[in-house]
Amino acid sequence: MGNLCHIHVGTGKGRSRFKWKRKPQDVMDNDGVAIHEGVKTIGVENYCDFSAGSTPDLCICIVTWNMNGQVSYEDIEELVGRDRKFHLLVVGLQEVPRNNISRLLKAALLESHILLGKATMQSLQLYVFGPKNSELFRNELKMDKYAVGGCGGLIRRKKGAVGIRINFKGIRMEFISCHLSGNFEETFPKYFSETRVSHTSNVEERNSQFRHISNSLFSKNWNPYARPAQITIWLGDLNYRLQGINTFPARNLINENLQQLLTSKDQLLQEAERGQIFDGYCEGTLAFKPTYKYDIGSTSYDTSHKGSAISKDARNVAWIFVCHK
Repeated sequence: MGNLCHIHVGTGKGRSRFKWKRKPQDVMDNDGVAIHEGVKTIGVENYCDFSAGSTPDLCICIVTWNMNGQVSYEDIEELVGRDRKFHLLVVGLQEVPRNNISRLLKAALLESHILLGKATMQSLQLYVFGPKNSELFRNELKMDKYAVGGCGGLIRRKKGAVGIRINFKGIRMEFISCHLSGNFEETFPKYFSETRVSHTSNVEERNSQFRHISNSLFSKNWNPYARPAQITIWLGDLNYRLQGINTFPARNLINENLQQLLTSKDQLLQEAERGQIFDGYCEGTLAFKPTYKYDIGSTSYDTSHKGSAISKDARNVAWIFVCHK
């Protein structure tokens, strides 16, 4: 199942308030070398507090899920839950099967929410739902998509990103759901011998894809006078891995609930500190265990021969909050 979390956005006296503004230029040290901020960790609530005196101006529930080509209506019902204490529900999906996911989501949310916008590119999809009266608060809605990589779409593993821009309750937001390249030898294993290529071989490709997506989405009809998004949120399957640790030592730490010790091995955080990706962005605390790769229908990590041959305990980012400072 996918990963879920909530954020509060406040313009008044909400319990939590986050303020974002346009990202400044890189700061230089005394030698003229750019100082990068990397990804900042911020606190994120599991649930929004709607009790008296602490109601947030806007509560967003964000879900990302690599479906691996399989889904049932029961899965969708579990995903959206019954206690829907949020204004907006943002669902980013990767490797979506040929089912009508939009119809399944709308049916599961029929009593409480309506579809405000969707952006799809084959197996890569993004949906934004709001309360039944929420169209009154929607002032702007734009969708875009950007494909990267080669023939992934032929096997329902389209790579790239889809995005939705929305002005809701006067707050300008941009949501980007992406699926960056994994390792070619995992997708087409018959072309590779048992001596596999390291996961690190694809890091720069993912960095490059991130930059292309950032620069290309919503750029076709760019208006220099348009006001930028106040909040930009990325979610998806970014495919960055754990680097510098083998499979079984990583699994031992996870089994002992010491997965926080693995963050120093996180390729995404490493690349952000180098200023290659997400520089100056924010992310909720990584309180969950690495999500890739489980045996289907279980919480056991890959027990196949292939899973033992190479390190599969990837971070496979389940969600990442990113926001311009």
